[in-house]
Amino acid sequence: MAVRLRLKVRGKKGGVVETIALLNSGFETPTPQLLVPISIAKSLNLWPPEGAYEVTLDTAGGPLRAWFYPKSAYVSVVCEDVVPKEVEVDIVVSPIADEPLISDMLAEELEIAVESFGRGL
Repeated sequence: MAVRLRLKVRGKKGGVVETIALLNSGFETPTPQLLVPISIAKSLNLWPPEGAYEVTLDTAGGPLRAWFYPKSAYVSVVCEDVVPKEVEVDIVVSPIADEPLISDMLAEELEIAVESFGRGL
């Protein structure tokens, strides 16, 4: 079972998206990052890639060509009973992603505590 969370993503170029994102403890980054598919990048006005840095990421499946937008959005966990913390994030756009991925540093900044990855808690 995986840990997935409902996120609100507010782009600095406009656009707001609510989406379900996978918490990926193996997505290790020096800054809070959210990897998104092109469809979400379009909704945040980040596609086509203008002003982005093209990067190559080392993944379990091999090298991945992606586009990096530093400090280009704000992310918060969608909660019913608490005012959520909003975190400034780098957006990484992947042409092959089918769902957003939360990096380890973004999880830390959002103060997400995983009880059990196996049970998805």
